[in-house]
Amino acid sequence: MPAPALSRTLVAEGAPRGGLAALCITQTTGWGILYYALLAAVRPISEDTGWNPALVTGAFSAGLIASAVAGIAVGRILDRTGPRSLMIGGSLVGTLALILVGVAPNLPLFAAAWLLAGTAQAAVLYQPAFTVISRWYGPSRVRPLTILTLVAGFASTIFAPLTAALCAAFGWRGAFLVLAGAMALITVPLHARYLNRAWAPNLPGVAAADDRAAVRSIRHSGEFLGLQALMVLLCLGLYTVTLNIIPLLMEKGAGYTTAALGLGLVGAGQVGGRLFFAAIPARARLPIITGTATAAVLLLALLPGPAPMLIATGMFAGAVRGCQTLLQATIVADRWGTNSLGILQGTFAPPLTAVTALAPAAGPAVAAWLGSFTAMAYAMAAATGIAALIAVAVRLTRGAHVR
Repeated sequence: MPAPALSRTLVAEGAPRGGLAALCITQTTGWGILYYALLAAVRPISEDTGWNPALVTGAFSAGLIASAVAGIAVGRILDRTGPRSLMIGGSLVGTLALILVGVAPNLPLFAAAWLLAGTAQAAVLYQPAFTVISRWYGPSRVRPLTILTLVAGFASTIFAPLTAALCAAFGWRGAFLVLAGAMALITVPLHARYLNRAWAPNLPGVAAADDRAAVRSIRHSGEFLGLQALMVLLCLGLYTVTLNIIPLLMEKGAGYTTAALGLGLVGAGQVGGRLFFAAIPARARLPIITGTATAAVLLLALLPGPAPMLIATGMFAGAVRGCQTLLQATIVADRWGTNSLGILQGTFAPPLTAVTALAPAAGPAVAAWLGSFTAMAYAMAAATGIAALIAVAVRLTRGAHVR
């Protein structure tokens, strides 16, 4: 039996004038400060404190896991209260967390501050923003989602060098205190001005009890769980390989500078992928994206060189990763509508967030286990290949239900 739908008719809430631009600014700021700033500051933090860089990045990864766990509660709150109070609260919690990062006297308290920052990430980054965009624009959501992710894609371009400059000028502690102030001054007013105080009521004839029962049924349905497993495998394969492309390319004979360029161009590929996403027919997105992901990762494993060919393949994998971001943003609403989207998206996304957090460490671990980064890439191609098989099965099952 197909999973029940809360509403197959997507009803747009009506985006406020300037709302999309405001979300673009707050997402760029949030990603830049709550995500990329720490990655840019690992070296000065380690040099100043003597803390092992692996433990510093480990605290950040723990925060991402906290974000995945908090995402379920965030989804429930988002459905119940609307986005304004939730995202203002997330901005304020993020500000507090960054202040605690800047004043942390030891590594355990530094790590605790990043756990708090992780809960803020759940409340202000893509997961709630995707829900807001989907509620605002309904079936026209792909274009604004593309714009949002394209603009927010420049977060690292803006905030990584800014964080480095602030560290040089004020030390890493001063840098995080400045960034905390920027988080509060930029995101809190914009969230307060442009986000909905509450959502419109359920569609006529949809009782709250029926709505909750439909949500429970969807979350336990084979289609929901199958799509979730598909996306976990897709994220695992794409992120593990692309985030570890430097050692992979060096293993195949590239120098460090060339391999680092390859990593940078993976990000450029993401932009192209996001632009291309809307051109893929909606019903074909799952098999096309999982199939091209498998091809890209397999090519990175198979090709011995030369370096330009490997870098081009890495850009191709980055483009698929860009498509994957938008697929994650749309896949739930495409199938079950936007009523109760917060809790459905909040349940769907945490395993993906966790896999993304673990991917940087998973690459070296799998490479050590299998003997090389090339073997790791083959294993990740197998993961994306399984995702492609699930995509075909889901499409065939849905086609059978339609007939």
